[in-house]
Amino acid sequence: MMPLSIDFSLVRAWAIQSNRAHREASVNASMWRLRFAAAFIFGALVFLAGRALAETNADAPTGKPDVVIDLATKEGVDLVKGQWRYSDTKIIHVDFKAAGPDKQPTGKPIKTYDFTPHAGGVDFDDSKWEKIDPTTLDARRSTGRLCFNWYRINITIPPRVNDVDLAGATAVFETSLDDYAEIWVDGEVARALGQSGGSVIKGWNASNRLIINRSVQPGQKIQLAIFGINGPLSNPPTNYIWMREAKLEFYKGGIVPVVITPSEVNIEVIRKDPAIDAIVPRNPKIFKLAEGFKFTEGPVWDRKGGYLLFSDPNSNTIYKYSPDGNGTLTVFREKSGYEGADIAEYGQPGSNGLTFDQQGRLTINQHGNRRVVRVESDGTLAVLADRFEGKRLNSPNDLVYRSDGTLYFTDPPFGLPKFFNDPRKELPFSGVFAAKDGKIQLVSKDLTGPNGLAFSPDEKFFYVDNWDDHKKVVMRYEVQPDGSLKNGKLFFDMTSAGTEDALDGLKVDKAGNLYVSGPGGLWILSPQGKHLGMIIAPKHPHNFAWGDADGKTLYFCARSGLYRMKLNIEGIRP
Repeated sequence: MMPLSIDFSLVRAWAIQSNRAHREASVNASMWRLRFAAAFIFGALVFLAGRALAETNADAPTGKPDVVIDLATKEGVDLVKGQWRYSDTKIIHVDFKAAGPDKQPTGKPIKTYDFTPHAGGVDFDDSKWEKIDPTTLDARRSTGRLCFNWYRINITIPPRVNDVDLAGATAVFETSLDDYAEIWVDGEVARALGQSGGSVIKGWNASNRLIINRSVQPGQKIQLAIFGINGPLSNPPTNYIWMREAKLEFYKGGIVPVVITPSEVNIEVIRKDPAIDAIVPRNPKIFKLAEGFKFTEGPVWDRKGGYLLFSDPNSNTIYKYSPDGNGTLTVFREKSGYEGADIAEYGQPGSNGLTFDQQGRLTINQHGNRRVVRVESDGTLAVLADRFEGKRLNSPNDLVYRSDGTLYFTDPPFGLPKFFNDPRKELPFSGVFAAKDGKIQLVSKDLTGPNGLAFSPDEKFFYVDNWDDHKKVVMRYEVQPDGSLKNGKLFFDMTSAGTEDALDGLKVDKAGNLYVSGPGGLWILSPQGKHLGMIIAPKHPHNFAWGDADGKTLYFCARSGLYRMKLNIEGIRP
């Protein structure tokens, strides 16, 4: 939910504009208008207070845009450094399962139909597809009758168009296909219950118009994939598929971040072992909840309050998401990780990992301040760790409490402006530390980029993963009574998996399974170190936390968005 003050300011702006437009009218008429405006504002506030102000990406801004780029022209495509590519599709037979007693695809094996290629993914390789001139988008393509096709283009946001600075603008894509279209943005096709248009079909020969980014930055790359459909499907016509228009609109002054109506997005589950069926439902759903953040990290569920807290370290802010209704989003804490005057030098000065101690006090890893703090009942901050052997910590990243109150945290230099080469760096290593009763203990310095960490359900083992492109590993240690770790062993190695993603967040469920942010998605490992499968979401999940009343909903912090997914096993949470 967007803060109520935002909507109040819009209504207030309307009232001011109305008053200015009629300022030459009589005093009595002006007073009447003011009374009307006040009544309107009051009524609007009462109305808005009783509903969630969620929206979807289909709720694109209206009115005259500040900038329009026509992607059906060579000039427009050149401006965004793009290239249209095209492919027909084929309808194919595939194996599937009939509906079981749970009404999900768990029954007997059957055959069904699908199409190929599935080209909505941001990483889909279309390099061998036909290149098409933007001025030929209206050419009749596909095979006619019951047919489908794909158009794809990668765009790069220019810094300025017609002297308009595009930084921070809301970008809207509009197209119209004969006869239907669905739109994928950066590998994601989001849709909310009852949605008409935007990413999904609007209607016969109707325009699709949707927000593709709420705060663009010059040089930012956005991938668009348009799936064309000939129709109506129940009576396929003799004509073909073609694109009437394709344009980008930019609107200045948008509000970010925003909560949206929970919108289902595409998901792929790789099931390498049957044991994963006890963890991930056969018909899994991921929902986008909020978007427009610079980068989301470090989520934790507040059991008492029934809400999620998470960090945006790039914007130095902790946000609060409450799932009631269509959800509400508010700022929980500003300057969450740094107050220094040189903050502009930092990429991620704010808070990262968050957790609660046994008394329910929020504990925060502060990147810029290079310390771990706890929020006391009176709102003051208690410093739990900021130095080791007289030297300042790097930038505490993730953290977890043991049941005896010992706090464990990882300390890579990723919060420093120049990472490993930053002159501010004082420790010659990246450590894992344990803190209790004012004492700081180094428990491991085996990894160059220790990141996510978690205990096994019985706390006999301690897991920590490594953000290092050349050593993507999860380590397991035996936990000693004094809090120290011994017998560190390689638990799982993902180095050969490829992709640019190293290892980030790590959590454990009550059955002892590990959930690791690794190359390509969320890896699920058994307590014995067997790879059970992977959850691949449109946006890479960097960190996650179990929430909701039963603890079975996994909340994902995935780049610029917040998502959630219902699983079958309750997770370990503070």
